[in-house]
Parts: sequence; C-alpha cells; structure tokens
Amino acid sequence: MHGLFIKFSNSLGAKSMKYKKAQDILPKHVLELLQEYVDGEYLYIPLKNNSKKSWGEKSGFKKELSDRNREIYNKYQRGMAISQLIGEYYLTESSIRRIIRSEKSRDN
Repeated sequence: MHGLFIKFSNSLGAKSMKYKKAQDILPKHVLELLQEYVDGEYLYIPLKNNSKKSWGEKSGFKKELSDRNREIYNKYQRGMAISQLIGEYYLTESSIRRIIRSEKSRDN
C-alpha cells in the first residue's frame, strides 16, 4: 500500500519511534497540503521544543544518578576512602574523583 506515513518521536529516542498513517490522524486538507511536498514518502515530525525532556528525565534515571552522586560525595565527606567508594559503587577512581569534584562545586 502506498501512502504517506508519519514517523513520530518521543523523548526515548530512535528505539521508540513509531509510524502512523497520516490519513488516519490528519484532516483531509492537511494531508492534501502535505502531499504537495512529500507524496508517498516518510515524514519525520519532531517533538515541540517545550515538550522535549532532557536525557533521563522521563525514566527517572537522571535523578537516580544525581542522588547516587550526592550519596558518594556525602560518604566521602564523612571520611570514606576513595578505594572503598570504588568497591561499593563499581566505578573507576577517575569517575569517583569527577563526581566528588562536581558535587563539591555544587556546594560552593
């Protein structure tokens, strides 16, 4: 079947894009106008700028990382050694040091 398909995106990226038949969701006059530009092809329609979420916001992973990083910094402040933090969080020394620097700069 030939026709216009529209590719929609959400904040999860390419893995969750889906196609919908334009004739199933657009008014006839809008469909006819689009067909003047893209007849029988795929059309990608990005999200509105104000509806776009930054990485990790929708899943909550961004907050989880932020909470984890704050926890690492707090434990370091209370005297936990970097070597212990490496073992507990399975991160490299450079990652632990970067987190500590980052969290310390947030405090200032």
